[in-house]
Amino acid sequence: MPQHHDVPEAERPAPRPAAPRRVAKHRSTRRRPSRTQLIGITAALAATAGTTAVALTTSAMGSPASSTGLSPSQADALTASRIERRDLGSRNASRIDLQAQQVAAQRAARLAANATLTQRRAIALAEAKAAAAKKAAADAAAAKAAAIAKAKAAPKVVLPTTGYHLTARFGQAGGRWAANHTGLDFAAPIGTPVRSVMAGVVIQADYEGAYGRQVKVRHADGTVTSYSHMSEFDVSVGDHVAAGDKVGAIGVTGNTTGPHLHFEVLPGGGDPIDPEPWLREHGVNP
Repeated sequence: MPQHHDVPEAERPAPRPAAPRRVAKHRSTRRRPSRTQLIGITAALAATAGTTAVALTTSAMGSPASSTGLSPSQADALTASRIERRDLGSRNASRIDLQAQQVAAQRAARLAANATLTQRRAIALAEAKAAAAKKAAADAAAAKAAAIAKAKAAPKVVLPTTGYHLTARFGQAGGRWAANHTGLDFAAPIGTPVRSVMAGVVIQADYEGAYGRQVKVRHADGTVTSYSHMSEFDVSVGDHVAAGDKVGAIGVTGNTTGPHLHFEVLPGGGDPIDPEPWLREHGVNP
């Protein structure tokens, strides 16, 4: 054991004075918010935004009852409120997405319906135009066929009048004429229609001295037929007539002893020939 030596008090060293404590000159007086306050602020922010703040787990912040000083029932109510707000926010977001999808679907449906309607109208218009063109072509073809049939059915040559009897023939001589007779005389009642024997163009419709009211028609082969002593005119110069068209009516104008038609045939418009064989050659027999 070490030996202790008594040392006189006068020789003992004096004790060192205690170091003075340092006092902070600018110590902050602010207090950090407690865990309860943090939870309350977080819940308030979550309620305002409509969503739930980041979940505070009991493992990180302790159980609500132990960290906030709430009773178990109050803690359960707080947790249920948070869950309800979270679910409500999710439902609202889902509802907004669903509404947006419905609006987009309705717009797409309207666009598709408009496109379909436009296409149907275009098809209907094209079909109507095609039908109209087809009908016009059919009508034109029918009109042409009718004209051809009418032309085929129309007589080429007809007798110049009806209900008659012949009173004088071509070349016949007598005191009634200044020279031999130049045509055929068809005697019939006054007013009996006189008709063009063939199709042609009227080249004369006038009063011609001893012939009285006279009409002349030029035909396609150049032959001219003449109708005299008529009581009236039914055509004018330049008119086109078909075989059988009325040109006048039987009368007693000019040099005549009774109502009749004096009919002549003038090939090329020259001297007259006997009308009887000419009519027979064209299919009619006076």
